[in-house]
Amino acid sequence: MGIRRRVWEVVEVAGDGDRVSRAFDVSILSLIFLNVLAVVFGSVESIHARWGAVLDGFEVFSVAVFTAEYVARLWSCTVDSRFEGGIRGRLHFALKPLSLIDLAAVAPFYLPFVGVDLRSLRALRLLRLARVAKVGRYYSSLALIKRVFRAKKEELVLTTVLMGLLLIISSSLLYYVENPAQPEVFSSIPATMWWAIATLTTVGYGDMYPVTVLGKVLAGSIAVLGIGMFALPTGIIGAGFVEEIQKSKQSCERCPHCGRELTNPGVNPTTPRQVDSGRDRA
Repeated sequence: MGIRRRVWEVVEVAGDGDRVSRAFDVSILSLIFLNVLAVVFGSVESIHARWGAVLDGFEVFSVAVFTAEYVARLWSCTVDSRFEGGIRGRLHFALKPLSLIDLAAVAPFYLPFVGVDLRSLRALRLLRLARVAKVGRYYSSLALIKRVFRAKKEELVLTTVLMGLLLIISSSLLYYVENPAQPEVFSSIPATMWWAIATLTTVGYGDMYPVTVLGKVLAGSIAVLGIGMFALPTGIIGAGFVEEIQKSKQSCERCPHCGRELTNPGVNPTTPRQVDSGRDRA
C-alpha cells in the first residue's frame, strides 16, 4: 500500500517539497512538447524523408512512457478516497475527462494494429498539459471563469438565442432576394447560412455575395447588426469579470481572526488602541 501511495503521489501534481514528483512532471511536460514538435515537423516531407527513422523511434519511446504512466495512474488511483473500491474505483478514474485524454494520447499508436489508422490524433497529447499545468496553479483563475459564466448564464443564453434568430432571418431574407439572380450560389436557406455566418462574424468570405441592390442593402444592414450583436456577449462576460473581481477583493477585506469585515483595511484590528494616560486617569 505504501508503494502504491508513493506512485500516486509521484504521477499526480507535485506537492510542496516533493522533488521526485516535480521532476516527473517536468519530464512529462518536456516529452509532450517534443511529441507535438515531432508531429508538426514530421508532416514535412523533406524532414520525414531524412529523419523518419528517428521520429518513428521517438514515437515508440514516447508511447511506452505514456502507456506506463497511464497504467501507473490506473493502478495507484485506489489510494485516493475518490476512487476507492478496486474495479469500480478504477473505472470511475478511467472515465474522468483527463484520464480519457491520457488514453487518447496512446490509443492512436495501437489502433493501426487492429486495422484503424488514426495516427493524426497524436496531437491530442497537447491536451495532457491540462493535468500538470492547470491544476493548482491556475485553479483560482479557472474558478473565476466558472463563477462568471454561472452568474451570467441567463444573459448569455438570451444573446445566443438572439444570434440564432438573426442568423435564420438574415439567411431567409438574402435567399429570397438573391436566389432569382444567383440560383447556383444562394441555392437554399441552409446554403445561405454560410454567407450569413461569415457576414455576421466578419465582413464576408468572398465566395458568396449579393449582386442585387436590395441584397446589398440587406447585407450592409446585417453586417452592422452582426457587429453589435457579437459585442453583447463580450460586454456581458467583461462586466461579469469586473463584478467577480470586486467581490473577491471585498471578501479579502476581512479580519483573519474573527472573519468580520474591516471598515478600514489599512488598520490592524489586533493592534491595541493607545490611550492617553492623563485622560484615562481623569
